[in-house]
Order: sequence, then structure tokens, then C-alpha cells
Amino acid sequence: MNIAIVLYPGFTALDVLGPYEVLKMLPGVDLRFVAKTPGPIATDRGILIVGATHSFDETLNPDLVLVPGSEAQTGVAAGDGALSKWLCSVHDGTRITASICSGAVILAASGLLKNKPATTHWAAMDPLKRLGAKPQPSERIVRSGKVWTAAGVSAGIDLAFALVEELFDRETAERIQLMIEYDPQPPQNAGHMDKANEAVSAAARAEMARLSRNPMNGVAVGKVVWRKALDKARKTSRRRFTV
Repeated sequence: MNIAIVLYPGFTALDVLGPYEVLKMLPGVDLRFVAKTPGPIATDRGILIVGATHSFDETLNPDLVLVPGSEAQTGVAAGDGALSKWLCSVHDGTRITASICSGAVILAASGLLKNKPATTHWAAMDPLKRLGAKPQPSERIVRSGKVWTAAGVSAGIDLAFALVEELFDRETAERIQLMIEYDPQPPQNAGHMDKANEAVSAAARAEMARLSRNPMNGVAVGKVVWRKALDKARKTSRRRFTV
């Protein structure tokens, strides 16, 4: 099985490394980090560097694709034509195309979530809707055919275990779960907007707004929405002129 985990400047580390720690345990897999070009790519805080081992052009037939999110670069990545073109080109041949956190916005911008239910980080529900998906804010993992989406950051680990059970079997998933001792028992209980109190929710929203502040995100997502509307108008006009 060939697994491709997408990297782009500013991706969130746990979105990538959480699933990686699970999927690397699978027998007989070719797992690679892919980007426009191989080389070092900085995560969202610019502190941690992860190396892309292969380019998009070198990765044409992945069975599984994982797209991470970002604190402040999701919109920019969503507007990246090279990434979108690669996702669309390999999607037909994948067994599963999946996203973690705001990576769902990137899938939606590539046209892979049109009119499909999907989840993402609570702070990214609005752009996900603007790009044609049907947000499911109460769900941690949403399966829509072979497109799977996971909620924010830590949900990528749960997604990875769901993928292992789907693509291999439950026993393999449980073996890996035990090997990495994944037995979450957080001392707090505020991991979802439905559970957090008003003060915590307000503080989290304010902090996420600060962290994600990047004027290019709005510009990039706006361009994607505009391009889709223009394409639709051009198709309608073409039909009228050719009938």
C-alpha cells in the first residue's frame, strides 16, 4: 500500500505526525511525505522542520492521501493550483482521500467535497461551507464515499486508527493502538465546543482568530470561490452558444 502525506509551508505538526505514528506501524506500506518539491518544510510556528521525501510528480498512484491543516496557511494552500491539480489527478485512483483539521478546506477547494458532508476544525467550518461542503460540526470523523474528513488536530490520530481498521482489520488497529499506548484520558473535559464553558469557548475563539490571522487566507479562499463561480458561468454560456 502506498500512503502519501501532504506537506506545505505552515502545516500543523500533529496533523501530520499523529497519523504518521500510527500508519508507520503498518506492514508492507510505502509511506512518504509529498510536496511540490522534496526538501525541508517548516510547520506553522516555524520551529519544527519536516522533510518532504518526494514531489507530487513522483507520487502518481497513492492508495491513501492525507491532507493536514494549518493555523494560518490553510487558505493559501487551498489556493495553491499545483496542490489542487495533484489532488484531483490522484483522487480517482485512491482507495481513500482524507483530511485532518482544516485540511478539509483544501479538499473542498479542489472540488472533492462538493455537496458532501464533512467535518473540520470548528474555526474552519465557515470557509468549508463557502467552498460547497456540508459542515458537520458535531462529528469527529465523517466518511463520504472514499473521502474522509477529521475534526481538529488531535482527531487525526483517531482518523488514522479508523483508516487502519478499514484498510486492514480491527486486530491490526488494536495491535498498533497497544504498541503506541494510545489510551487518552485527559484531565480536562473541554475538547469540543459542546463541552467547553462559555469563558473557555470565548478565549479559544479569540486565540484561534489571533493565530490564524493571515490576510492572504481570505484572498486565496475568495479567489477559489470566484474561480468556481466563473467556471460555472463559462460552462453555462458555452452551452448556450453551442446549442
